[in-house]
Amino acid sequence: MLKRQWKFLVVIAAGIVGAILDFILHIQPIFTNFTFMGKTGITYSEIIIDIIGIYTAINMAIEMIGDIRRGRWGVDVLAIIAIVSTMIIRDYWAAWMILVMFTGGESLEDYATSQADKELRSLLNNTPRKANKLVDGKVTEVNVDDLQIGDMVLVKPGGQVPVDGKIVKGTSSFDQSSLTGESVPINKKPGDDLMSGSINGDAAVEMKVTKLAKDSEYQSIVALVKSSEAQPAKFVKMADRYAVPFTIISLIIGIIAMAMGGWNFTRFAEVMVVASPCPLLIAAPVALVSGMSSMSRHHIIVKSGPTLEKLSRAKTFAFDKTGTLTQNKLEVSEVITADGFDKDEVQSLAASVEQQSSHIIAASLVADTDKNKIKPVSNLRETTAQGVEGDVEGKTVKVGKLSFVAPEHEKIDAGATAVYVSINGEFAGYITFKDVIRPETPETIVRLRRQGAKQIMMLTGDHKNIADQIARAAGINNDEVRADLLPKQKIEAIKNVPKDLRPVVMIGDGVNDAPSLTAADVGIAMGAKGATAASESADAVIMVNDISKVNDAVAIGKHTMKVANIDVLTAISIVIILEIIAATGIIPAFLGAILQEVVDLITICLALLAKTEPKNPEQTGIEK
Repeated sequence: MLKRQWKFLVVIAAGIVGAILDFILHIQPIFTNFTFMGKTGITYSEIIIDIIGIYTAINMAIEMIGDIRRGRWGVDVLAIIAIVSTMIIRDYWAAWMILVMFTGGESLEDYATSQADKELRSLLNNTPRKANKLVDGKVTEVNVDDLQIGDMVLVKPGGQVPVDGKIVKGTSSFDQSSLTGESVPINKKPGDDLMSGSINGDAAVEMKVTKLAKDSEYQSIVALVKSSEAQPAKFVKMADRYAVPFTIISLIIGIIAMAMGGWNFTRFAEVMVVASPCPLLIAAPVALVSGMSSMSRHHIIVKSGPTLEKLSRAKTFAFDKTGTLTQNKLEVSEVITADGFDKDEVQSLAASVEQQSSHIIAASLVADTDKNKIKPVSNLRETTAQGVEGDVEGKTVKVGKLSFVAPEHEKIDAGATAVYVSINGEFAGYITFKDVIRPETPETIVRLRRQGAKQIMMLTGDHKNIADQIARAAGINNDEVRADLLPKQKIEAIKNVPKDLRPVVMIGDGVNDAPSLTAADVGIAMGAKGATAASESADAVIMVNDISKVNDAVAIGKHTMKVANIDVLTAISIVIILEIIAATGIIPAFLGAILQEVVDLITICLALLAKTEPKNPEQTGIEK
């Protein structure tokens, strides 16, 4: 089968050749003894156009039969009837206009699609391919994929950061707008992280590679886009939902028109020309691709069009806690001391011992302690998975699990994440930590409820009392909190959501969330930290560290489906009105085909409105 744009060019070429033969060279018909439908002989133009028409009709019939075998009845039957009818009445120029309409409509759809997804394709075009590797002070150009963790790379002024890394030498500003949406370049200095894909300002910097190319930020986005292209969206022909009634109505109007004209088949053909379903078939795909493009502009990568439809109807949202509702960091909650010990001293000594550790609890303790109270430590020793000990101001301090710090002490139920402390072999107390909720989390939950969410759940493997604290801060009801869950139990919680509360959207960020994302009707991964199993398992990936993008995803889904539905219904209404007018006999087949082309253009223009920003409070969840 010819590619769509070539089909259009062949049809146009056939029309030009036919016009030259009929209207310039005035070539006479052949087979002059043959008379059919009131016309004698056959012109070369009719032969050329009919061959293309028969080829197109046969191909469409084959596709239609395949759809029927799969249990789906579409509107393609009307298109076939329109082509065949005009050939039967021997109005071959009307048949040519219908072919122009179909092949031109497909070409316009391709154009609209290419315009709609250009933001996605620009990512692929700008993928870093080369890097300036520093070896013994000399610059060597290498492939980005050949860089290893620890390699030194020179990023020249105006150059693109090839992989994720950390600045070792130099200071400059970096444009991260394509990754984070920040419109203002960010100043970076030695020790700061760099994201692949960001653009360097006016000063060269040297960076150390911290992630391989396949795991880096920009490449993870590109991988998702390629995944989307490799498995293109199977767009539902929204018009097919109306296929049976629309087909019946059109055929009834056509038969009535034929009866009104004294059973003149020409009248039936004229109705079938304007009944052509091309604009109906274009509406939904163009709108869905436009919606996916809008998602891309909001830093949300959607892997398929049907995801937007599910998001628009979602009734249940299930959130992982750590790293999703919270910031994936802790802060000191309480310092509980044993008799004879001071809280400030216990925290000061514990932070001093932990200052060289990269563990999240250690980093949180150090960050929440006054820098003036963190003292030098000596004789530092770490016991894997147990804790650390060292000497601070002549005191031996141990920090870690209770069994490491004070093996003989009775068990303590801290009721939260905690580290235990001993000073000079004597149990001194413990420090508890709490998750830091994202500042945008409460408003995100409120907006989801305004957007139509009937149930919002928290699914977490953390303890119930910790989960309840976060739920209260987030605005999630206690009876919607599921705590102490294993990954398998999260899947069960999603599958047990009743039918009237579906579709279910699951939002998570960790590898352990991947099975849940797959089990949900729509899985959304918080992918700002790069490619993970969660991102690969999800239907959509939020590429910035902002959970309110879930609201944007729902708003765009609702807006897109509203545009698509209005577009389809508008197309149906216009087509039926044209059918009724054509039934009176005042619209010749050729003019009817031209009017159908106009309806095509209207349909595509309406569908592209899905790229506009959602404004309706029912879509955005933002109060008026």
